[in-house]
Amino acid sequence: MTSFLSFIDRVSNFFGSISKLVILCLVISMIYEVVARYIFDAPTLWAFDISYMLNGTIFLLGAAFTLQADAHVRIDFLSRQLSHKTQQYLNGFVYSFLLGPCFCVFTYIAGTKTYKAFITNEVENVSPWAPVVWPFYSVIAVGLGIFALQFFCEGIKYLRREKIPGEHAGEIDNVEVGNIKIDNTGEKP
Repeated sequence: MTSFLSFIDRVSNFFGSISKLVILCLVISMIYEVVARYIFDAPTLWAFDISYMLNGTIFLLGAAFTLQADAHVRIDFLSRQLSHKTQQYLNGFVYSFLLGPCFCVFTYIAGTKTYKAFITNEVENVSPWAPVVWPFYSVIAVGLGIFALQFFCEGIKYLRREKIPGEHAGEIDNVEVGNIKIDNTGEKP
């Protein structure tokens, strides 16, 4: 089981790395569009489509990595009052039995839509560029699938009490910025 969980974590890390590279592609394409539009007075047809497709790709391929790193925004003013054990079981239940299955359904729907778009050679109707949409739909399906797997993986980690909600290496604790003190340890400043 542990090797399966570490495999899912590696897959999430891999696709998180891909999303980091896609950020670079987005920046380059937008710089190209700005230069073409404002310096050469020759705007591109594809800039809008590329920007939303790359933004969606970054979001979807990075979601599982963000979940694995415990870096999603967490609203825990109620659950923080519970013991760590109760928080672990609560998160394990929600991830494994609510969010994981929901994202499996979303993955199935996205996969079905991708297949239909591929078969019919569907194009973007709103855009003058009119790109085929099945590659982007594929990214949506893959991103949702990885996210679903990571939900199950994290749920199992919480149920096995291997992970504590809200604790990760990137969290800022006891930092002073000017006259403002940030204290994420839960202790009174």
